[in-house]
Amino acid sequence: MSGGTYLGMPSFPAAARIATQNTQLRANLTRATHTIRDKRAKAVTELEDWSELREAGKAIKDHTLRNLDTYLVQLETKVTEAGGHVHWARDAAEANRIVADLIKATGETEVVKVKSMATQEIGLNDALAAEGIAAYETDLAELIVQLGDDLPSHILVPAIHRNRTEIRDIFRANMARYGRPAPDELTDTPAELAEAARLHLREKFLRAKVAVSGANFMVAETGTLVVLESEGNGRMCLTLPETLISVVGIEKIIPTTRDLEVFLQLLPRSSTAERMNPYTNMWTGTTEGDGPANFHLVLLDNGRTDTLADEVGRQALRCIRCSACLNVCPVYERAGGHAYGSAYPGPIGAILTPQLRGTSTELDASLPYASSLCGACYEVCPVAIDIPEVLVHLRARVTEQEPGHRAERAAMKAATYAMTHPATYRAAETAALATRRIQPTIAPMVAKAWTDSRDLPELPKQTFRKWWKETHR
Repeated sequence: MSGGTYLGMPSFPAAARIATQNTQLRANLTRATHTIRDKRAKAVTELEDWSELREAGKAIKDHTLRNLDTYLVQLETKVTEAGGHVHWARDAAEANRIVADLIKATGETEVVKVKSMATQEIGLNDALAAEGIAAYETDLAELIVQLGDDLPSHILVPAIHRNRTEIRDIFRANMARYGRPAPDELTDTPAELAEAARLHLREKFLRAKVAVSGANFMVAETGTLVVLESEGNGRMCLTLPETLISVVGIEKIIPTTRDLEVFLQLLPRSSTAERMNPYTNMWTGTTEGDGPANFHLVLLDNGRTDTLADEVGRQALRCIRCSACLNVCPVYERAGGHAYGSAYPGPIGAILTPQLRGTSTELDASLPYASSLCGACYEVCPVAIDIPEVLVHLRARVTEQEPGHRAERAAMKAATYAMTHPATYRAAETAALATRRIQPTIAPMVAKAWTDSRDLPELPKQTFRKWWKETHR
């Protein structure tokens, strides 16, 4: 029922080379990201204490990560006391098996889903399909992606790479295969597209006995889960079915309800540029006669504890999935989300995915290089994740495990020798200045790609040593 898989995709440079040639894709992305980033910038400036909120969010997350074991045990206790059931999943396979078994135990063969990055990460829809269980996405953008047999390309707006004409064509062609068909005379006006989706999904909401969700936050103090959304589809999934299964990464926990106050200000303004989220759903366990009778929380590790062990890389676990970094990234704007080969595209994906999955594949090893290191992502991050710092850190990790190109190795070996032998270094300086006028402006061999978009720096007329002697006699 999902649009394929990220596994086996080419490295970022190969995928980006193809994506950047798609002019329609680039036009869609540019229009959407610029609109969102401009609205966010305006929304943020309304708060005089934005920088203090940002530091507070960072501090809360760092404190929680340092004491993650304590808060997770506290959360489990509170959820259980409130009538819920907690399951622990070490990896994607274990999480998928737990969810599939829970659904099978109900006797149902279909579920409705709230938009969830964690379930995208573990490939839950495909895993359920293999077990004969149909998973229906109910978020409008996720519905578009599913009907189009596609993959999400943005954290907040999964169908950002589609324009409304493409969406109309997808609805017309594929809605009938999943349930209620699109109207025969459907146009590409937003109101008609939304109404077609509303009618298509309504029958699923009213029929579904099981729902699957993620969560934006989990409050250890009370065992409360929180889902923020803009359409109301999440509330339908979280209240109507008899059984609710939530798959949540262990890093989504925060200590207290008071801490939630900070993130309910940071997240809406950073993601949708709204002062307050339209639908903020909170639930604690089960209550007779109110909402699902059965609640299961699946706590997902899947590489998070390994990430936590890295003192530099662990800051990626602060991420609250606002997608602000995607909307300002010049690389994402041109290449699109699919090129990252992960449920987490853009700058945050470039540092999170290689830590969760490792860098053993060509794709994952290429992701830390999917950046110009301009720093725009760090400037807009509501929890102050220094993405450029982590990118450089991960690049070092990749180079340690990869031998590199033989020309690069030879160049580094020669540079190392010159810089550790002063006489050789001075001779190289003299030779470089003597041939200054005939030196090329385009780098040779494998270095040519570097000068395709950059100019080689011009050599000065004299060395620093000579300048120092002349000016400091």
